[in-house]
Amino acid sequence: MSEKKEAIVALPTIHLPEGHPMMGMIDAIPMPPAAGDLVEGTIIAINRGRVYIDLKPFGTGLIYGREYLNAADVLRKANQGDIISAKVVDPAGREGYIELSLKEARQAAIWGEAEQAIVSQTPYSLIVEEANKGGLILTWQGIAGFLPASQLSKEHYPRVPEGDKEKILGELMRLVGHPLSVRIITADAKEGKLIFSERTSNEAEEKASLIDKYQVGDTAMGEVTGIVDFGVFVKLEPGLEGLVHISELDWGLVENPHTLFNVGDHVQVKIIEIKDGKVSLSIKALKENPWHTAAERYKKGMEVPGVVIKYNKHGALASIEEGVAGLVHVGEFKTPAELRETLELGKTYPFTIALFEPKDQRMTLTYAGKKK
Repeated sequence: MSEKKEAIVALPTIHLPEGHPMMGMIDAIPMPPAAGDLVEGTIIAINRGRVYIDLKPFGTGLIYGREYLNAADVLRKANQGDIISAKVVDPAGREGYIELSLKEARQAAIWGEAEQAIVSQTPYSLIVEEANKGGLILTWQGIAGFLPASQLSKEHYPRVPEGDKEKILGELMRLVGHPLSVRIITADAKEGKLIFSERTSNEAEEKASLIDKYQVGDTAMGEVTGIVDFGVFVKLEPGLEGLVHISELDWGLVENPHTLFNVGDHVQVKIIEIKDGKVSLSIKALKENPWHTAAERYKKGMEVPGVVIKYNKHGALASIEEGVAGLVHVGEFKTPAELRETLELGKTYPFTIALFEPKDQRMTLTYAGKKK
């Protein structure tokens, strides 16, 4: 076949008054395909690693080179006269042809199917291929997706004392090689992100119904069901849990939630956020913020004892009472090493309050003792 060039002719801009009889005709004129568009046409020739597709009225499409090799398995079964769908790579491609891709069209179709599956809540039986500490890896239509542990059914959810990550992984590993009935709940083609859930729609509705009983600001008594590095999970009632993030456990610095709570403890919590089916809780919100009354006890220039509780890149944090701490800047010392040698963690030293802004919960301390 001769490789005939068919140029895409740009349509002139026509300005007509509203209601003109020609307006309907102009609106009916199809727009030329742009990069990323899905198009459909008839195969008019397959020749020497090239496939020519009739894309009337805009010209001829061409699949060649890498795109031909990527779709070789499909194209081996293709014949002249077949109708085929493809994705536009370059509307003004090689030699004036509209450059097309079958592989990208197939990917677009798969992601489109995934979006439809979310709407229709289509169930799929998929084999668990891998497990990690966060959840499971499954593959659908050639795309690897993730099933977070939080989206497992009650039957498969890893209930591990103390939230031990290695034990959680061990429980999840038991599911590798087994089929699970799952639904797609997130499909993001741009990010290549596919997220599954094993929870049934009834479970989701039940959880939503339970959440509807609560509002931000409500307080409740709950039971600690899990402890992790970043906080504590608290069951408000059967079927509904919330997370108390480590920053919401106490006004004082909390390094390890395990030192404050045990699984089975009953705690009073306050609901501080309800978003996307998740409930965020706070324990410290039910306690008086010590900064609110700190101005009654401290002022700038006062010498106070403080316990060194943490190092950071700026220096050391020293607590002058539970929940009220200030920064001792590293600039007071020749080197960070000297600061750490002088101010040891867990020990008490004399400090002078150099900056005190209780409304903003800010305080700077200067070391008032002898440096080593």
